Amino acid sequence: MWDLHRLRLLRELQLRGTITAVAETLSYAPSSVSQQLARLEREVGVPLLEQDGRRVRLTPAGTRVARYAAQVIELQEGVQSELAPERPVPETIRLATLETAARALVPYALTTLEKQAAHLRIEASVVPPEFGLSELPTRGFDLAMAEQYPGYTRAHHDQLHRELLGTDTMRLVVPGRSGIQSLSDARNVPWVVEPKGTAAKDWVVQQCRAAGFEPDIRYYSADLSVHIHLIRAGHAVSLLPDLIWTTQPRGVRRISLPGPFYRELFTSVRRAAVTRPAIVTVRAALRGALEAVQRTPPDGAG
Repeated sequence: MWDLHRLRLLRELQLRGTITAVAETLSYAPSSVSQQLARLEREVGVPLLEQDGRRVRLTPAGTRVARYAAQVIELQEGVQSELAPERPVPETIRLATLETAARALVPYALTTLEKQAAHLRIEASVVPPEFGLSELPTRGFDLAMAEQYPGYTRAHHDQLHRELLGTDTMRLVVPGRSGIQSLSDARNVPWVVEPKGTAAKDWVVQQCRAAGFEPDIRYYSADLSVHIHLIRAGHAVSLLPDLIWTTQPRGVRRISLPGPFYRELFTSVRRAAVTRPAIVTVRAALRGALEAVQRTPPDGAG
């Protein structure tokens, strides 16, 4: 019998490329990973790895075994989901979350889960959605929250199941004393956007172009609180989601815009885990959190 744990190490090596990366991901010493892979080679009876300079790479046989290992790991997760007992048992869910969701939704969801599923341990990390989604197949996370914009849908992955969480309105945010009333009015002012290569930044640029101008982007930040501080100080404008406002906005004005100015929020999990009771419970808590937040005005609102 081939050891499932060692098969997972081989699959991780296929996905991550180096033994060092596998060791860091799984919190092992690189020497331990190498020893376990050497034992797997002896179990299988054919070379699975070969030297490539200072690194190792999978042989053709290693690649085939890693591909079948992925299927075995997925099958195991699916069976575990089907056989999950009705009696709650301690379980950990690793959640990848957007910054805005971490501020606005995760606290609500955790409160719900403490009351309804106290046996669950939630470990949440604020990471870019691109990273969270990429780590799902490698089991770096169990559930990821992500966003997409009209005309900028994210690529679908055969191994992942996507479920819409809801929509989040995007508004033009300008300094409180600014005379800007529409998107086209913002053609001659500095902009702050999310980093290059993100769907959010590309969508903002596309909206400005549709309004007839190229935005004067001077500032980039993944931290949306930086956007707010720059806007409040009169140095920039931006398109920001409503979920960022966990407190009543001060020193800025939010302008509603016509058309599809919103983002879709969704959760993504491995298909083998779709029916896993803990996953179902956490997804429901996140949906309830979004509904609660969107019914409740920010703190300090009238």
